[in-house]
Amino acid sequence: MMDAAPRVRFAPSPTGYLHVGGARTALYNWLFARKTGGAFILRIEDTDAERSSEAHTQIILDGLRWLGLDWDEGPVFQGASGERHRQDAERLLAEGKAYRCFCTREELEAQRKAAGGDTYKYDGRCDRLSAAEVEARVARGAPSVIRFRMPQEEIAWDDAVHGRIVFHGRDLDDMVILRSDQTPIYNMAVVSDDIAMRISHVIRGDDHISNTPKQIALYQALGAPPPVFAHVPMILGTDGKKLSKRHGATAVGDYQDLGILPAAMRNFLALLGWSPGEDREIMTETEMIALFSLEAIQKKPAVFDMVKLEWMNGEYLSRIPTPELVAPVARELERMQVHVGGTHLLPPYIDAVKSRARTIVEMAERVAVRLDSRHVKLDDKGRKLRAKMGDGFVESLKVALEILGAIDEQGWTAEAILEQLKARAEAGGMKLGDLLQPIRVAITGSTVSEPVNELLEVVGRSSSLARLTRAAERSW
Repeated sequence: MMDAAPRVRFAPSPTGYLHVGGARTALYNWLFARKTGGAFILRIEDTDAERSSEAHTQIILDGLRWLGLDWDEGPVFQGASGERHRQDAERLLAEGKAYRCFCTREELEAQRKAAGGDTYKYDGRCDRLSAAEVEARVARGAPSVIRFRMPQEEIAWDDAVHGRIVFHGRDLDDMVILRSDQTPIYNMAVVSDDIAMRISHVIRGDDHISNTPKQIALYQALGAPPPVFAHVPMILGTDGKKLSKRHGATAVGDYQDLGILPAAMRNFLALLGWSPGEDREIMTETEMIALFSLEAIQKKPAVFDMVKLEWMNGEYLSRIPTPELVAPVARELERMQVHVGGTHLLPPYIDAVKSRARTIVEMAERVAVRLDSRHVKLDDKGRKLRAKMGDGFVESLKVALEILGAIDEQGWTAEAILEQLKARAEAGGMKLGDLLQPIRVAITGSTVSEPVNELLEVVGRSSSLARLTRAAERSW
């Protein structure tokens, strides 16, 4: 009998990194548990001994912690329950719900070829062996697996996402549930564990739909009620194909390295297949929990759009108080080998760039440009502006140097700088933009920044004049 409070689990295999699809599945389980007052259980499915590793387990744990998805129980390691898995399989054998299969790999391959490959379904020949023959083979030490006798009737369930889904048992194999070395097959281990953990809801990717009728049959054979199943949509790249490394980063840890904030990543992942309604996009953790429901998960595949993730991350960055950004920006600047001279100096630089930066990495790069001219690189737009203006680009810089050179250190404020530049442009019949844009490019290498007067103030008088001089001399 299920507990009153729901119990859900996230069950990754420690054979690789935490993929964004797995992270999204973990998030949905976590949101559902927090919304319903239930338990979120972390189970590490490490039965593939050859491919599983402690290093991959740690990567998964670190990724979940970074996302802020705390678990209530676990991590529970599936490999530690091998004896229970074996006992459950042998119980099904003893109750006549499974049978021993002595077919060798070569015999099975011959059957598959004879059936035409893709249409192959085990013919159940070992299920027709007499009890005496089975006993004799076991006595001789003949290796065998245990196959589950699949019910021949309809197997159906009401999926919380897809609605009614129907399979027919007669179309499914009598699947192996215990190998000859006494280790369980995936479906056997999963069902045994879910029963033991009293899992009430299984929220997972819809690539598991084909496993579900087999698992429901095992639940019923073991005398346990199946959980509620909710199969969430696949995540695709912007080209409509399954998300993979060709689309860029796919490991959660990679996004951390790219300067994505965990809160923004949570928000973005939540919207990959779930809609809170009213065109909501930016949500706090509390709002996500309050709004989340399995019924609002969409059936169609979701699209992972890096541009949107960076936009959302930028929205989060712009709302974070500057003091909270000093430490992560300082760490990135240290990685870039940019000398700061003390983190207490960073706030004005961060304030200058935070509204336009989309990631911590980009924010640090923009700060680096303002701190150290060695990080100024002429981008395509800056190059095009310089080419378009021709000699006018250098002439504008010379005018700027004349104006700005006349402002002393004490008077070097954004207000005074703008006032002087405006006055000279008006007096000389120049368009203000033709004066400001070359300055912006000379200081940052780009045509996009905060207002030029604010840029000059934060870069400082001596560094600004030095950059303008180099650009006017065409020495960059």
